[in-house]
Order: sequence, then structure tokens, then C-alpha cells
Amino acid sequence: QVHLVESGGALVQPGGSLRLSCEVSGFTTAHYNIGWFRQAPGKEREGAACISNNGEYTAYADSVKGRVTISKDKAKNTVYLQMNDLKPEDTAFYYCAIDLRSPDTCKRDQRAYQYWGLGTQVAVLS
Repeated sequence: QVHLVESGGALVQPGGSLRLSCEVSGFTTAHYNIGWFRQAPGKEREGAACISNNGEYTAYADSVKGRVTISKDKAKNTVYLQMNDLKPEDTAFYYCAIDLRSPDTCKRDQRAYQYWGLGTQVAVLS
């Protein structure tokens, strides 16, 4: 059975940085695509970033491009989302998800993912 557990969310000031972690058990992240999604209050869930099974392909939403990096630590079976220069509009619950079908390129479409974590909260406030 697959479990995904997010951590690293916090309250930070604008311009700050956070690294979110998604620890996966039950499946090896090296074999599957992983996505990071976020949902702000009153808004639809957005695909922030994704990384392919072998880690060679990544994709980012325009809203985070240049400020966010997704990466995999295969030894720890963990996927990270490094977020820099945080803005108030980055405030949201952040979720990771796994695509067990995992084509060679990942998608930021939530419909591509079958299992989800419970999320971690990020608040960017001055």
C-alpha cells in the first residue's frame, strides 16, 4: 500500500524560503512520476510542479517557475519542493501525489495521479 507524507510547511515572511518534503512508502519514487500540487482557500487545486520517474524531466507552473525546484532523493525515497522568494500568493495547502502509470514525462494535471498525501500548510505573511 502506498503512503505519501508531506512535511516542511510553515509560516514565513515574503522573500523567504521553504523546502517541502514528500516521503513515499510502498513504492519506489525512482520508478514513478511525482507531482506537487497546491490549493489556496477558495481556489482550485493547481499543479505546481512534477518530476518524471527517472528525474530527468520536470515541469513547473508559470506562477512558480524560476522560484521553485522539484527534486528526488532516491536513497530516501523522498521528493522535495524547494521554494524561494516566497510571495503571499504562494499561501496554500501543498500536496504531493504519485502516478503509478508514469509515462516518460510527468503531467501537472491532478487527474494523472492516483494516490495523494494529506498535505502541509504554507503561509506567507508579512
